[in-house]
Amino acid sequence: MLRHIGAISELAGVRYWSTTHQKWQTLIVDAYAVTDLHSNQRRPDFTPEEMKQGQVLYYVQVDNLAGRVTYRMHIMEASAGRVVFAVENVSTMHDLFITLFHPGEVQSIYFLDRESENVWRYYSIVRTGKNANRLITGNESSAVNRAVAFYRYMVGIPTGQEPPAAR
Repeated sequence: MLRHIGAISELAGVRYWSTTHQKWQTLIVDAYAVTDLHSNQRRPDFTPEEMKQGQVLYYVQVDNLAGRVTYRMHIMEASAGRVVFAVENVSTMHDLFITLFHPGEVQSIYFLDRESENVWRYYSIVRTGKNANRLITGNESSAVNRAVAFYRYMVGIPTGQEPPAAR
């Protein structure tokens, strides 16, 4: 599970159902691990050995709406039976010249608990800050579809598979 979570480059190509355009679109155009918060330098994906409890890692994700955004991933717990990690944007998210989210305004936490050798229980929470742009926060169906895309990626379901979670 840690190898899959740390394989940031494999996020590229994740698809979701766009309620605005009424079609499947690529959500994540590119994704890669970086050496630190202030670096744009690509590095190999994170290894399970790097993803220890307390570790803070950085990556860049280019999505179809907000463009290039740097994220911080904090490994809160990492054991054979449980993985908990939090993610938040550390750079401003824009759409053209409009600020969508300031640093720290998009936060997620993921809980993965092993049920058996090949079965993991998955739970996640996503929140946006109170100052987030209303243009982006008012589309609940889009938020659901983006969350489902990440869920599908995490559990190995094709992200563009019918049916979409919300139309």
